[in-house]
Amino acid sequence: MPGIQLPLTTSLSEFTSLRLGGPPRDLIEVCGEDEAIEAARQADRDGIPLLVLGGGSNVVISDDGFPGTVMRMRETGVEYSDSEADVVLTARSGEPWDDLVGKCAGVGLSGVECLSGIPGLVGAAPIQNIGAYGQDVSQSIVSVHVYDRVDALVRDLGPGECGFGYRDSGFKRSPGRFLILAVSLRLSRSWLSGPILYPQLAETLGLTIGESAPLEDVRSAVLALRGRKGLLTGPEGEAMASAGSFFTNPVLEADAAEKLRMKVRESLGDSAEPPLYPQADGTVKASAAWLIERAGFDRGFGDPDGIAISPLHTLVLTNRGRGSTRELLALAHEIADGVSNRFGVKLHPEPVLVGVEWEASG
Repeated sequence: MPGIQLPLTTSLSEFTSLRLGGPPRDLIEVCGEDEAIEAARQADRDGIPLLVLGGGSNVVISDDGFPGTVMRMRETGVEYSDSEADVVLTARSGEPWDDLVGKCAGVGLSGVECLSGIPGLVGAAPIQNIGAYGQDVSQSIVSVHVYDRVDALVRDLGPGECGFGYRDSGFKRSPGRFLILAVSLRLSRSWLSGPILYPQLAETLGLTIGESAPLEDVRSAVLALRGRKGLLTGPEGEAMASAGSFFTNPVLEADAAEKLRMKVRESLGDSAEPPLYPQADGTVKASAAWLIERAGFDRGFGDPDGIAISPLHTLVLTNRGRGSTRELLALAHEIADGVSNRFGVKLHPEPVLVGVEWEASG
């Protein structure tokens, strides 16, 4: 098979931020577009399952591992296409995401500064439609350069063809079909950010909602906020490995949001009010962290030597070193069932699940 055959590892936990996952059948590394496409075609011809693994920061892999070829994308590089008002930046899928955001802030390109500190590679960004502090990557995407394994074609998909939703995309809903080769972003020529819309970030920067700030200041503030929540990767986080936020914030129809408000008052008292955030499309976003805490799951809940809620952030499930994927999912289901039973709201996992299934509670 094309690509560099890596020594077989006993565990994919070596390549995931959760430090979880069993062994692969094969493990290869590819460093170019043609090599990646040929490796995918070879796997399809041979009928071998293929898993593309980037930074391993937003994935949960079964304890049994993966019964096929795991391909690690390693092609890096950034190209720019200039105009007077903006720049179209095209990054290869193996480019580290946060390195790219840092480069943009350093040269005066605005549009992704609030996405600082998100781990992983560029190729994973459209799959999750990564977002934080009021920005989603889909707001800047011009096109995603892919190899379509079903049609056996190289294609450039525009935003409307990517099926973007809240922490979701057509790539996530059709796992394995599209091999993401590069991502193109349209960014503004500006040393200032766009309007800051996230209250916590605005407060950290000393701004009112809607004001802008220098890109480097926004980046520093976001990194500080993520650090306080235990959402930055690196040697200091090794003792509490995680995949970042495990649950997405529930997005509810207006009537469901009103039912939640009534449930909260019945459960916690007439003065209790859940944090609810109306969206432009008429839906309402609820805070998963708030619901989890009010359902009785405190920070640190779980096994102090294995799988537990982070002591820094309720949405983060951590592996303290002796955990397993089975135990991780057991805790996640316990939390989701608790929220569903108390408040009637279903929680859904944010990471991509490989070799395991999620059965929604309620």
